[in-house]
Amino acid sequence: MKEKPWFLYILECSGNRLYTGITVDVDARFAAHASGKGAKFTKSFPPQQILFKAEFPDRAAASRAEADIKKLSAKEKRHFVQTNT
Repeated sequence: MKEKPWFLYILECSGNRLYTGITVDVDARFAAHASGKGAKFTKSFPPQQILFKAEFPDRAAASRAEADIKKLSAKEKRHFVQTNT
């Protein structure tokens, strides 16, 4: 049985902050973050929009991409979004 694809996503949150995560359903995860049930960070800085999402074949690949993105500064993440959308 083929594994569901996983997605890396970057959210723009209040305070001009960015949140990066992975999920199998970006829209459902955004809704969870928006309702205050997604992550501690997004409880403090509610998400405003999905800036970026990319599909990966499995959780491991998405996790590696997430780790790489989380090493970037906010400025570098914004540049990444602009050059990859």
